[in-house]
Amino acid sequence: MLCALCLVSCGKKEEFKPRHIVNVEIETLLQDSLLSIRALELLNDGSLAFAANNGAFGLYNPLKDSWVTSVQELDSLKLHFRAVAHTATDFFMLSIESPAVLYKTSDTGNMEIVYQENHPKAFYDAMRFWNNQEGIAIGDPTNGCISIIITRNGGETWSKLFCDKLPSAIEGEAAFAASNSNIAIVGDRTWVATGGKASRILYSPDKGDTWQVFETPIVQGVETTGIYSIDFYDALNGFAIGGDYTQPEANSANKIRTTNGGKTWELVAQNENPGYRSCVQYIPNRAGKELVAVGFQGIDYSNDSGASWKHISDESFYTIRFLNDSIAYAAGAGKISKLSFKE
Repeated sequence: MLCALCLVSCGKKEEFKPRHIVNVEIETLLQDSLLSIRALELLNDGSLAFAANNGAFGLYNPLKDSWVTSVQELDSLKLHFRAVAHTATDFFMLSIESPAVLYKTSDTGNMEIVYQENHPKAFYDAMRFWNNQEGIAIGDPTNGCISIIITRNGGETWSKLFCDKLPSAIEGEAAFAASNSNIAIVGDRTWVATGGKASRILYSPDKGDTWQVFETPIVQGVETTGIYSIDFYDALNGFAIGGDYTQPEANSANKIRTTNGGKTWELVAQNENPGYRSCVQYIPNRAGKELVAVGFQGIDYSNDSGASWKHISDESFYTIRFLNDSIAYAAGAGKISKLSFKE
């Protein structure tokens, strides 16, 4: 009996075997040529929410294969939304530019304003929640530091952090509202990716109470360069992608990886495709080995933690979110689609 136990407990742990995805089936769920959709959110009940330009937002029920869409106006102004988030009970959407307006679902089912910022430089880029009470949104600098607003009461009220609590912004440093993926969260840890003339990582170990900054080797130096998207698989392993959307074929210094929680970053797949991409996500439950990146030049897949990539579709998307390890939803110019990844 002891020998049998030893054979089981002392045996070699089976190594994780990454898949070799070679194809993606794409099913269009929503088409509207007037919309530019850069913000998707999978809700707890399995439904899919989005917000876009022209004040548009909506909810998809996959069980009924049906949409409910609406338009939110502020004094006849149709806002442009590029950041969404949710708790167990509420959905939130945040507009770019001034006035920057943050809405949440109210008890009546309508959207109510819970934060508004009127500043000529206001431009919010991404939003996430740590838990059902605490959330964060980030935007371009207005007073010498990246704009960060935080809620501690389920999104009822939001407060902007003073710059004395944050690292000072470098001249020309901002962020990109390309895919609602400038923020990565694992537990209490938070990583915020900046871009532009400087592209760095702002890191908080305690849900936004304290902050420090880490340098990155990603391409930077002009307003259109830097990190466009960041994701973390766990507290140590993270990946970021970007480049320069005005030179989408350029593939030098546009993909970086960390294995120590963002303290240091290394360039990977140097001078190899993909070039510019606006969103990267780890595929869930794949040991941090498999990633997918999307952009207006297509979809790419890696099964070795981003060291190498395979182009699997020319279909254009801005952002992507995974439902499980084989199904994802993606959005782009005039559409939202369901993606099924195949070996």
